[in-house]
Amino acid sequence: MARSVRMGIDVGGTHTKAVAIDNATQEIIGKSSVKTTHHHPSGVAAGVVLSFRNCLRENAIDPRDVVFVAHSTTQATNALIEGDVARVGVVGIAKGGLEGWLARRQTRLSDIDLSNDKYIRIVSDFLPRKQLTPENLDQVVDRLTAAGAQVLVASMAFGVDDGEPEAMVHGAATDRGIPTTMASDITKLYGLTRRTRTAAINASILPKMLDTATSTETAVREAGVTVPLMIMRGDGGVMEIAEMKKRPVLTMLSGPAASVMGSLMYLRASNGVYFEVGGTTTNIGVIRNGRPTIDYSVVGGHPTYISSLDVQVVGCAGGSMIRADRSGVVDVGPRSAHIAELEYAVYTDRVRIRNPRVVFFSPREGDPADYVKIVCDDGVEVAITNSCAANVLGLVSPDDFSYGDAEAARAAMAPLADHCGLTVEEVATQIMERAYAKINPIISGLAEKYRLEEDQISLVGVGGGAASLIPWFSATRGVSYSIPQNSEVISSIGVALAMVRDVVERIIPSPSKEEIQAIKNEALNKAVGSGATPESVEIHVEIDPQTSKVTAIATGSTEVKATDLTKQVTDTEALELAAADMRLDVADVGLLARSRYFRVYGDARTPDSPGPVRIVDERGFIKVQRGRAEVATTTAGDYLAAVEALWESMAVYRSEVIIRPELYACLGARVADFAAEDLAQLTLLVDLEMSTLEPDDEVILVAGNVQQT
Repeated sequence: MARSVRMGIDVGGTHTKAVAIDNATQEIIGKSSVKTTHHHPSGVAAGVVLSFRNCLRENAIDPRDVVFVAHSTTQATNALIEGDVARVGVVGIAKGGLEGWLARRQTRLSDIDLSNDKYIRIVSDFLPRKQLTPENLDQVVDRLTAAGAQVLVASMAFGVDDGEPEAMVHGAATDRGIPTTMASDITKLYGLTRRTRTAAINASILPKMLDTATSTETAVREAGVTVPLMIMRGDGGVMEIAEMKKRPVLTMLSGPAASVMGSLMYLRASNGVYFEVGGTTTNIGVIRNGRPTIDYSVVGGHPTYISSLDVQVVGCAGGSMIRADRSGVVDVGPRSAHIAELEYAVYTDRVRIRNPRVVFFSPREGDPADYVKIVCDDGVEVAITNSCAANVLGLVSPDDFSYGDAEAARAAMAPLADHCGLTVEEVATQIMERAYAKINPIISGLAEKYRLEEDQISLVGVGGGAASLIPWFSATRGVSYSIPQNSEVISSIGVALAMVRDVVERIIPSPSKEEIQAIKNEALNKAVGSGATPESVEIHVEIDPQTSKVTAIATGSTEVKATDLTKQVTDTEALELAAADMRLDVADVGLLARSRYFRVYGDARTPDSPGPVRIVDERGFIKVQRGRAEVATTTAGDYLAAVEALWESMAVYRSEVIIRPELYACLGARVADFAAEDLAQLTLLVDLEMSTLEPDDEVILVAGNVQQT
């Protein structure tokens, strides 16, 4: 019987890595890595195709067995960083009067500064709605192309309510072979300037992305694979390549997104701070309630409507070099051994480190002159890095990708220790302390922003350099940590196992049940259009009472759905997992509720008062972890009384403010979560979910809130 294979390809700054996964067992059956082809005529697409072909050939995989293939891409991010963008022509449209006057100003964008003297150059024109004729459109397009526009944006005031005028511009430009973006295609949110700017950013990278997408798709087809080619989005989902050709800007930060999704597949954790640790930089973000946190990207200092992972990037990673003076280590990074073209001492054969001497230097022109390198006999030069310090201090185990020769690192660090009047261990400790001082404020800031309870935080490390930082951070902060198996290829795994994801956003004051249902249906249709099967799609609705924004997030699988990553756990195993996560003895943990798919555990010593709660699914994944929560069992037909009781019971009163709980509902095989400012809004959201069940279906409710102080 032929096997089914899922292929995931991650494009990194240095390497492009492909992973093949057995769709039935989730076992990795093949890996392949090539250097990322930044300078190839086909760009990074050449590396994607090469790693894909190599993985098939080296692991004897029949292309006909491939049921899913997807890749992340650095193309959008790199195009913006490097300024490899097209000149954009904006066609503003509006009715007359005050609306027209305002719209003309709001669609006349300034050039978008991408830093380093790189810009998205923008030229603008305006057409009143009543003058929107084919003849006038041709004249506008002529003027914009004469001004150098290579791509166009159509943006109309209130275009989210009536997209026909934008579609007319799109049609006229497409007939002339000009790539065009409709602003209402990118987002349905109001805010004409911000919507137009987001569309302009999308349009600016269209030519580059279209070329890459076409060459990649052609090469995959030539390899004999017939399933749709999927692309990783920056928010953690995938979409078909045809959809990417319209909205390439959604692929920004798809690399970090891939690593997060891979981590979620391999770790039983629902709340935590994750680190993708490379050689030069570390990407830091948050996993909350089993999902990565999403926010709008900022480009050129301007907010956009581009949803992507909320990631903080810091120049401190496994290969970061140190800066020092006579007192010891003063800083770590942001320059790395890779930038300085130096080897890591810890990965250098110790016999080559002979007669080591300290040299202070500037890695690049304009850098401080106190970076440290170690110069040895025979011209050998090495860098002292975070990875060196972690190995010297015994923080890295032989199974970790960061593991190296601690004695080689110790030999290289000895002359610096002598220079500073310290021991090698003291120098290594200072290195880790300086790295922690740079990153700990980011952990605290993200925990505060996303209301992570301190005693619930765990650290999730991925990437080749994870073990060089995470164990020290974990011990210093007093929290647990996990580094998943196959951490160095976790991004490729995340791409291979990713789900289709799409989002619909609307501004609706006091939304009705019918309006929310309409948005859910639209999200379902978009997810199906991006490659998901209708029966697999799940939709999560969020309402922001401050902005009246309603967001429907749809996720689903492709035609062949991956099976569960791990086998089902026993009652004993689930209990032990919950106890370990709550940091309690097994004897102190009790089963509060259970269904066919979930077990809910809490502190058995205080069963009648709010306490720590864990929802554990049948595979042993902890879906929800709260430090203060209550549990109720009810049915879909009688849920309202239980929701009202939990709403009042779990409220936290602080001065003149009442902090209401977040509600979780175990509905069949999934956990839905709800947050609202008032009970009417909460019951509206819950009722939409309950209406899909039979009245007698059992439902487990968990209400969680912050610890009282």
